[in-house]
Amino acid sequence: MLGIFSSKSEQHPLTDADESQRVLDALAAHEASAALDEIVGWLESIAKDEKLKLAERIALSFKLDEAAQIHARKLARDYLTSPRLGRTQEYKLWQANHDFWAQLSATYQACVDRWVSQEKGAEAIKTELPVLVARMMRAYSALIKWNQFRYGPVDGAVWKKMGTAFLMAEKGKFSKQSVVLYSTVPGETSVEQEYIKALVFMASSMDSLLPLEIEIAERFIGHFLPLFVFTAEVRKDNIYWVDATKPQPPSRLAVLPQLAPSLRFFSTGAALKKLEELQARVELSEVPPEVSLGAQYSPRVILPVLRHIGMYWAAKPPMRSFDRHRVKSRINVINSLETIATQLTQAQSAEPDAEKSEAWIVDDVSQGGMGAQVPLAANDWVRIGALLGIQPDGGNNWLLGVVRRFSRDTSELGSVGIETLSKTPLAVSADLRGMTCEAILLDALHTGETVRVILPSSTYESAIPLTFTLQGRLARLDPVEQIETGVDFDIGLYRTAPPG
Repeated sequence: MLGIFSSKSEQHPLTDADESQRVLDALAAHEASAALDEIVGWLESIAKDEKLKLAERIALSFKLDEAAQIHARKLARDYLTSPRLGRTQEYKLWQANHDFWAQLSATYQACVDRWVSQEKGAEAIKTELPVLVARMMRAYSALIKWNQFRYGPVDGAVWKKMGTAFLMAEKGKFSKQSVVLYSTVPGETSVEQEYIKALVFMASSMDSLLPLEIEIAERFIGHFLPLFVFTAEVRKDNIYWVDATKPQPPSRLAVLPQLAPSLRFFSTGAALKKLEELQARVELSEVPPEVSLGAQYSPRVILPVLRHIGMYWAAKPPMRSFDRHRVKSRINVINSLETIATQLTQAQSAEPDAEKSEAWIVDDVSQGGMGAQVPLAANDWVRIGALLGIQPDGGNNWLLGVVRRFSRDTSELGSVGIETLSKTPLAVSADLRGMTCEAILLDALHTGETVRVILPSSTYESAIPLTFTLQGRLARLDPVEQIETGVDFDIGLYRTAPPG
């Protein structure tokens, strides 16, 4: 790589070798969020300094990028795995990571733009281009992922910049050149591989996965990436396409687009078969050691991710379970198990607490659920797995649903896909051998048959029955299995015991 800090700029302090080393040493000792914040400031100063030579600009960007990686990984791990993060702390962690990748990609983009314009000294850094462009691609991919952790939107300009950089690398005959991006990260990559990874990530429809599942999905994409087929040719096995000059993500190939030199197609190749083989092993409780997921996860966490990406890698797109019908209607929505249980125990005609309810607009309905527009400015609780109490406009009845899909259309408006869990939910005050909790029955009780029950998080016990009084009689439900975990609730499957 370039000799760092070898020449001097009149303005930028990091071109002084002693000062730059002092800064880098201090960054290594900083707390992660403070370090990333300072690095963002340095990167911004590099992008704006017009007196820096291109070689200096790239060398400084590389060093700051390398210094940031350990801090970025730590904050990402905290964001994804720390238990019971408050919403404010969660957002701060997200913002720190998002801002870093946004500034890093912008700084690298400025370097690439200066090379394209053949700024003085551009020819001297030609050998650095494969690493520079690949690092920029990875930074853009990370930015896309962090936007997806909060369910978008992704700026279309990012796709155009990545596509333009890929075409430039292809024209320069270094798009496939293998490079090592960071000495601390094993393995090689290329500009093309980084571009394909971002395309496959977006094509895998992350808007119905939780952030940790999105992270795991990205790891699986990286593992299977060499098996994908990426081509400029029109082939029968093509599944997705992208126009590298357009500000838009990849699309499923339903109809062949108008052909252009900038069109690229990709298919899963042998990746889908290998994914299915791996899924079969995980279903037998075997988590293959050759797949690096960044941490140890149980098959219960991994399997839904494998099934999800498998559906979107298949030649035929996932089909909806039920037909959807376009409507425009209003619903009242309340959130959290406690609030919903309180509402259900009141008289059916009781109005919901105005401070705890919101008005959403339903776009479509089906037998299994509905899609709705969600105002986001007033709250930040909407997420995958959020439990909802839903009252149709003009009605007294309440439905119970859960958010299965979420995307941010703008900073103030989002779209959700809601699965209806029950049209006749019933709240009860239940006892778990001395521990009292609010529970919601999703199904009617019939002796010997199973019933789904919503419980507070971490309340389900595989050996402890649930008892409560219903219509003056004692009811007992014997546990069968836990079938789901949501934001603040579990769903347990129980069998109704005989009376008495």
